Amino acid sequence: MDPTKPLELLIFVCAVTRISSNPLVDIVVDRYHIPRVCPREVQTEDFVRYHFNGTFYENGKQFDSSHDRGKAFISQVGLGRLITGMDRGLLGMCVSERRRITVPPHLAYGSIGAGGVIPPDSVLVYDVHLLDIWNPEDKVQIRTLSKPAGCSRGASASDFVRYHYNGSLLTDEAFDSRYSSNETYDTYLGQGDLIKGLEEGLLGTCVGERRVIIVPPFLAYGEQGYGAEIPPQATLVFEVLMVDLFNPKDDLTVEVMEVPQGCTRRTVVGDYVRYHYNGTFQDGTLFDSSYQRNGTYNTYIGMGHVIQGMDKALQGLCMGEKRRIGIPPHLAYGEKGVGGLIPGSAVLIFHIHVIDFHNPKDSVQIRITHKPRDCNATSEADDLIKYRYNCSLMDGTLLYSSDHYDSPSVTTLGANKVIVGLEDGLRGMCVGERREVVVPPHWAHGENGAGDVPRSAVLLFELELVELQKGVPEGYMFVWLGDGPDPLFDAMDVNGDKEVPLEEFSEFIHRQVQEDKGRLRPGMEASSIIKDMFDNQDRNKDGKIVEEELMVKEVEDQVARDEL
Repeated sequence: MDPTKPLELLIFVCAVTRISSNPLVDIVVDRYHIPRVCPREVQTEDFVRYHFNGTFYENGKQFDSSHDRGKAFISQVGLGRLITGMDRGLLGMCVSERRRITVPPHLAYGSIGAGGVIPPDSVLVYDVHLLDIWNPEDKVQIRTLSKPAGCSRGASASDFVRYHYNGSLLTDEAFDSRYSSNETYDTYLGQGDLIKGLEEGLLGTCVGERRVIIVPPFLAYGEQGYGAEIPPQATLVFEVLMVDLFNPKDDLTVEVMEVPQGCTRRTVVGDYVRYHYNGTFQDGTLFDSSYQRNGTYNTYIGMGHVIQGMDKALQGLCMGEKRRIGIPPHLAYGEKGVGGLIPGSAVLIFHIHVIDFHNPKDSVQIRITHKPRDCNATSEADDLIKYRYNCSLMDGTLLYSSDHYDSPSVTTLGANKVIVGLEDGLRGMCVGERREVVVPPHWAHGENGAGDVPRSAVLLFELELVELQKGVPEGYMFVWLGDGPDPLFDAMDVNGDKEVPLEEFSEFIHRQVQEDKGRLRPGMEASSIIKDMFDNQDRNKDGKIVEEELMVKEVEDQVARDEL
C-alpha cells in the first residue's frame, strides 16, 4: 500500500476526534534546503517525481520510504491523487528542493487511518526531495549559451550532425557525456535515430553553437526510462556543442578571400601547384598545417593525388590567391576518416594560399620593363655580360640578389654557368635594358630545389644588363670582325725585319682590338691570350714568328676547317 495515496472514504471526514491533542489546522512546510536557482515551481496539474521518507509526528517512527523501495514516487499534483496535505505541500516546490511537510490528520488519513499502517488521527511528516517536474503541455525548451557570429546555416532534417553533449537529469545528476569520452555523437536528423525532444532541440543549431535542450519525459524515454541511468518519467537536460553538420547533397563551398591584381592565368587540370594551407574542422579545431611544417604542399591538379574536393577546389585559382574551402566528407575522407587524425564523416575547412603553379609544358616568360632608345648590340652566346638581378619566389619572397655583393654578377652566355631559364632571359638584351623573367622549375632547379630554392618552385628574376662584351666562338681566343690584313705577316712586321717577336705581336693584336677589327675572348687576361696565340704561331719556339711559320699555320688551320 502507498500511504501517500488517498482513501476515498477520507473525503467525508469533517471532524477529527483527536483535534484537541493535534492542534494543527493546516499543513506546516519547512523548506530546509532551497536551490539558489529555481526556474520552475510545482503548480496544480504538474507531474512530479520525488523521493520521500514518511514518519509519525509523535514518535518519529518511519512508516514508508521511497528510498527503501529504491524507486522515486511519481504522481500528478492537485487532482486528488495524493492526500490533500501532500497536494498542498508540494505546491511551489523547486527541483532539488528539500522540504519537510507536516500533515494534520484531517488532511491525511483522518480518524480512520490506513490499512493498519497509519493509525487513526495520525499527524504525518514527509521529508521530500523533489527530483522532477513536468506538465503534459510542456514543450522542448531551448536556451542558447553561445552562438558564433555569421552563422549562415543551422541543422535541418536530413542533415548529418556531429555534436558533443553532457546529459543530466533536472537534479544535475549526469547520465551520459560525450565530452568525457572525447567523442562526438554522430547521426542523421529526421530519421528517428534520436529521442523526439532531442531531435527537435537540435534543429537550427549552428556549428560552434552551444545550447541547453530540456526534454520532458514524454518526448524522451517516458514511463520506461532507459537502463539504470535514466529513471522512468525523467526530464532530460542536454548541454550540446555542435561540432559539425553537412547534408549528403552538399557540394564543396568556396569563399574567395583575396585575389591579387593582374591575374592573367588560373590553374587548370594538369598544372602543378604549390600552396600553403591550414586544415581545420568546422568548429575551428586545427588538424594539419603546411605552415607549421614550413613547407608548401605540392601536387598536380585533377589527377587524383589529393582528396576529390581539394582536386576540384584547386582549379581556377591565381598565383597569390587565398580561399576558404569547405569540403563535405563524401568529397574528403568519408565515413571512415583517417586514423586518429580525421574523424569519420567530418567536414574539412581549408584556408589555402597559392604560392605558384606551372605546367610541365610552360616556357620561360619574358617581359621587358625598360628598353633604351639606342639598342645596337644585344647579348648572345659567347658574350661576357655583367648584370644585376633579384631572384624571388612568386609570393615575393626574396631568395638572392646581386645587391648583396660588391659588384654585379658576371657570366659568359652559352657556357652553362647559370640555369637554363635565366640564360634564356639574359639573351637578346641591350645594355641598360630591364626585364622580368618567370622561370618554371623544369628550366630552373627542378623537383629537388637548390639551397634556399624550394622544390618545384617557379622563380621570378628582375634583370638589368649593366655591361656587354661581345664574345668569340667556343674554341677561339681571337676572331676578326671583318677581313684580316692581307698580307697578314707584313701587317704584323711593323719594322720590316722579317721577324715578329712577342712584343711586336702583342702590339699588333691590341691595335686590332682598339680599332674594332678583331676581338679577344672576353673575361680572360689579354696578355695570357696573346701569349698563347704567339706560342701557337712560334712553331720552332725560338721566340719569334717568321713568315714561313705563319703560312704553315694558316694551311693547317684551313685543312682543319675543311675536315669539319
